[in-house]
Amino acid sequence: MDSNLKREIIIDNVENPFHKGLENKDDFIKANTHNESCIDNIDLYVKIENEKIVDAYFEGEACAITTSATSIMLKNIIGKTKEEARDIMREYYKMIEEEEFNNLKLGELNAYQDISKQPSRKKCATLPFQTLEKTLIISDMEIKDKN
Repeated sequence: MDSNLKREIIIDNVENPFHKGLENKDDFIKANTHNESCIDNIDLYVKIENEKIVDAYFEGEACAITTSATSIMLKNIIGKTKEEARDIMREYYKMIEEEEFNNLKLGELNAYQDISKQPSRKKCATLPFQTLEKTLIISDMEIKDKN
């Protein structure tokens, strides 16, 4: 993916974030994550039915990298099973850490492939996935409590 396309994807997702804001929060799992060194503070709302992410939204204040990464992440996980979302998360972290990864699983998330060149931005780019992991853990705990 060339740098102009990466920039275009990020800007589009900052200016038009996917699923930002949620009015009816019923049946959604909520998790919050913030970055101690900047303004990033996001709430993620995920609705899971039968181990599948059927809907997700986010709210909060964040920099362009966190906002766009959250927007793109939501596009990638809605409609996926929890395990598929975890697989996307693993591949994303591999990319961020400059390890070998499967770029076909990441779609527009490939726009962050060069983020490791700016170490201070890695936290911004991974914050949405840290929040997603919290929601998946909460979901797993709720399932255990029911059994």
